[in-house]
Formats: sequence, C-alpha cells, structure tokens
Amino acid sequence: MPATTQTNGVSTQKDRSKLIPFSSRLKEGRALAQDVWSIFNAANLPPDCINLGQGYMNFAPPEWVKNAAEEALNSVATNHYSHPKGRLRLREAIKKHYSPQFGRELDVDSEILVTSGANEGQYSVFVAFLEQGDEVIMFEPFFDQYLPSVTFNGGVPVYVPLHPPKHDGKHSSSEWTIDFDELRRAVTPRTKIIIINTPHNPVGKVFTRHELEQIAAIAEEHNLLVMSDEVYDSLVFDDNEHVRIATLPGMWDRTVTVGSAGKMFAATGWRVGWLIGPASIIQPTLAATTRIVFCSNSPLQEAAAVGLEEATQRGFLDLQRKQYTERRDILTAGFDKLGMKYTVPQGSYFVLLDISNVKWPEDYPFPESVLGRGRDFRACWFIAMEIGVSSIPVSEFYCEPHTSIGENYARFAFCKDVDTLKQAVERLQNLKKYLA
Repeated sequence: MPATTQTNGVSTQKDRSKLIPFSSRLKEGRALAQDVWSIFNAANLPPDCINLGQGYMNFAPPEWVKNAAEEALNSVATNHYSHPKGRLRLREAIKKHYSPQFGRELDVDSEILVTSGANEGQYSVFVAFLEQGDEVIMFEPFFDQYLPSVTFNGGVPVYVPLHPPKHDGKHSSSEWTIDFDELRRAVTPRTKIIIINTPHNPVGKVFTRHELEQIAAIAEEHNLLVMSDEVYDSLVFDDNEHVRIATLPGMWDRTVTVGSAGKMFAATGWRVGWLIGPASIIQPTLAATTRIVFCSNSPLQEAAAVGLEEATQRGFLDLQRKQYTERRDILTAGFDKLGMKYTVPQGSYFVLLDISNVKWPEDYPFPESVLGRGRDFRACWFIAMEIGVSSIPVSEFYCEPHTSIGENYARFAFCKDVDTLKQAVERLQNLKKYLA
C-alpha cells in the first residue's frame, strides 16, 4: 500500500510498489514481456477452442510407465532425495539405451546427468560455462527458453536464421536451410557455445549428416562447446536418419546432448531430463545443477528408468512413431484440402502452416496484446477466435530484425489424440473463406 506522509499539514502518498529495482537481465531475456504462452492461453480463448498451440499431449503416458510411477510413490526410498547426478537406476537405463547410439560405453558416474527437465539441464550448462559477454549462436526459429537462459547467465545471443524455401505448395522441413557463410560470419572471438536443435522445434527439421559435419568443422576450428538439444530424438519420421553430432569425429569432447523423458513418454509435467557428454562438460554442469535444484524428482526418475528399460522390448518407440505419423498425416491432409502451403516435419510434433494469405476484416477487434507484433500474432488470434483452433505465432521465436521471416507461419502441434485432430481439421476447413 502507498505510504502516507505529512508536508505542511497536507497528506501525500508515496508509491512504494517499486522500491527495489529488478535486474536488467529480465528485460534482456524478454522475461518481463507478455509472452506468447500467456497471450494464447486457454483462459483468453473461447472455452471450446481446440488447443493445437502448446506442445503438450492430451493423452496419458503408457500404462506401464504410470504403474511404475505409482509403485515408486508407494515406496519409501524413492520419496526422498536422490543423488544430484540422478538416481542410479535411471542413469543405468540411460547408459543401456543410449550407449549403442553413441557408439561408446557411457560412464554412469561421469558422463550422464539427470536434470529437472531438459530446460533446467540446458540452463545449468550455461551457468557452468558462460562468462559475462560470451556469445551463444542459436538457429532461428529458436526454442524461446534459450534466450533468457543465455542472458540470465551473462551470455549474448547471436542469431542465425534457417531459411525457408521460396516455392509454393507444401515442402519438407529439410528445405529450411543454413547459409554456412552466414554462420561463419556470426562467429567472433567471443563465441563460446553453439546450440543445435534436431529434430527442430518448431520447423521439424532433422539436420543432415553433411550439415552437422559443417557445423562440427566450425566448432572445432573456433573451439566452441556444442549444445545439441535432441529431446525429440524418438520422433523421427519417414526413415529419416537422426545423426547425433557427438558421434562425429572429434565432437564427443565438445558436445553435450540433451534428452527428455517428457517427450519420450508423453509426460511433459514430470520434468525429468538428462545430459550426456564428456566428464569435462558434465562435472562442471553437475556443480551448477546441484546449487540450482540439488536433485530432481525421485519417484518419477524411477518411472522414467522403467520406461527406458522396457521401451525396446515392448516395441513402444516404434509404435509411438507410427501413431505420431498418423497424427501428422491427419493434420497435413486438412491443410492439403485447404490448399495451403505448409512444412512437412521430418521429426518433432509440429507443423508450420504458412498463414500469409489469411485475411480478416480491417476493423477486426484485436486485443492490445497482439498489436505491434508480427502479423502472425493477429492471424493466430483470428483463427483461434473465429475458427476455434489455437496455434502459436512463429515470430515469437525470432529476434526483432528477423521477425519478417517468422511472421508468415503459425505452429500447430499434433501431439493430440486422433479424434481431437480430426475435429480440429474439420473446423479448419472454415478458414477457406478467409484465404486471399
């Protein structure tokens, strides 16, 4: 409440609501701005709006994984602190699952770190390795959490856009390309880290071996740490090859690979992730995460361990990949019927729809929250309100100078059950009358 003071018998009130100035890093990381998730929140949209915006599932984890969580909750030891490295059972399961994929026998004590979701793991790497003014290269569009995680730790983001194809009609996410001359120009003596996200959110691009080899050569030449965000590694479609940059010659020693139980087992709220890399990266990161969260959720680590232990023998990952392929195809068939341009994802669970030809009345009553931003904010709002299907404007994942690239697209998530996707596709056909 405002404090009241007396001056010459006159009462005045002093505003005490902002006595303590907050850190400038909150502004630099866009943390104070009204973000896309709060604007396109269910509370702001029609009650019956179908949410294809946010990337969480509307179905439960597999029954056997849920049963493992329940069993862990009913045990004593698994309800108490775990080692900051992660529960040994989960680290052993990660070792068994991933060692063949990395072509090396992973060390559970020094090369695997369990974190409170993939995001906390990434944050801890930045805490461990960034000095004030160090530069971090990220490909646009970028997962929005990268930006504050970098700036909160003194880093300076440097943006290199993926370039979308120019031709009409649908196209593969592989056609979003890197200009490697542009990437080389982005490297300076202050560059410390380069972030790779493959399969990519939101484009769905699976980086090719040749692309990763060129990135690896730049990292080796300039002694860069590579953070490879591979949380969608179990969702790669159409026989595309998921190449781990850490397996390329000379790259194990400078790469930390990020994984996620939430993405793998439809359990995004469990917040269980992991990092895999050499001891020289994992041990400093362990020191950081120990001081940030100390340890991660114990019972759900046990459940994630059971998930990894049994996933292969149950054929779960192959089945899940087929199910997601079906979901993707339902959504893209709806876009085909509309005759709209879109990106066919090679991986992840997002489709980018080109909404540059969506038109609305000039006097349409948009809220202040979407005005003054990319055109895609208004398009996504209009589609949500008038069509009843929500999506996410992609310009949110670009720096301001590159907004014009992202504002042509809306991100639709297909991590939903088939009936929901069919209902959404049916509604989206009403968009035809608004296409120029």
